[in-house]
Amino acid sequence: MASKRDNAVRRALRVRRSVKAVANGRPRLSVYRSAKNIYAQVIDDGRGHTLAAASTVDKDLRAQLKAGSDAAAAAAVGKLVAERALKAGVKEVVFDRGAYLFHGRVKALADAAREGGLEF
Repeated sequence: MASKRDNAVRRALRVRRSVKAVANGRPRLSVYRSAKNIYAQVIDDGRGHTLAAASTVDKDLRAQLKAGSDAAAAAAVGKLVAERALKAGVKEVVFDRGAYLFHGRVKALADAAREGGLEF
């Protein structure tokens, strides 16, 4: 019988496979959500490079946030990663939610990234 972790890994790989199939050369906005923080990266899978990244452990954000594990923190990370991606010349991405449901902190990050100028 598969464990919860095995199911999550399988779900994340399934989502990543479908994201890469529709990517059409666009970079991938990948989200990692832990119990205390949230992280986002814009990744160019063709070259295997991270183009932009932001998280709640960044010194810029840590001073502004009261907690790193709420929707407000996720929205701040989404806005910051969009700003950094635009500075790196990336306007269009595909959203990789990983094994997480598109709900709560993940949705807040995605909405803030859209408001910040990223298109997906």
